[in-house]
Amino acid sequence: MSDQDSPKRGLPSPAISIIVLGLVLAFIYVMKGWHHNEAATADSCPAARALALKLAPLARGEVAALAIANHPQPMPPLTFTDKDGKPVTLASFRGRNVLLNLWATWCVPCRMEMPSLDRLQGARGGDDFSVVAVNIDTARLDRPKAFLKEIGVKNLSFYADNTANIFETLKQDGKVLGLPTTILVAKDGCDIATMAGPAKWDSADALALIGAEQAAAAGQEPKS
Repeated sequence: MSDQDSPKRGLPSPAISIIVLGLVLAFIYVMKGWHHNEAATADSCPAARALALKLAPLARGEVAALAIANHPQPMPPLTFTDKDGKPVTLASFRGRNVLLNLWATWCVPCRMEMPSLDRLQGARGGDDFSVVAVNIDTARLDRPKAFLKEIGVKNLSFYADNTANIFETLKQDGKVLGLPTTILVAKDGCDIATMAGPAKWDSADALALIGAEQAAAAGQEPKS
């Protein structure tokens, strides 16, 4: 059989052109969607984004591991309970800055940092800022309150989620990997920064950062 008689392999030119055109259009569609989503994310939390930029220079010393969000995003809906077992939502704290902390009694670093979180609440807590420490023990549910009483917690309100759904929600959202995890949430309900692991939350560095956050949220220029 001669070369002229050999069956031609491959796709005909029109089919190749259609495939190439389809790939180009798909690429354009994806890029437009990406830019749209990026713009939507950027526009959804303008106040938190401005605040994050101001706080970035203060993430140093004892809070140097605090990861400041480049693109703050709205926090997902989170529900837990108060000391009486009544439902509480993170959204109910909207209008104040929140230091959301997830902890468990079986987590040694969590236990170690809890007194400093209590002192931070005592030093900075008020109408414009709250430490919201949510316990996620799922067994022996008498232990969390007993532990807080044992270490002499005076300022923190008790919050819990004995289903640990709050952890799973934040994990799926890419905000937590383990315990303890602490998320700084702006008044508009958007995340500003995340700490993976423990910190000395009553240290001069932490108090300066939280104080700057409060000042910036009140319209004052934070000091670096």
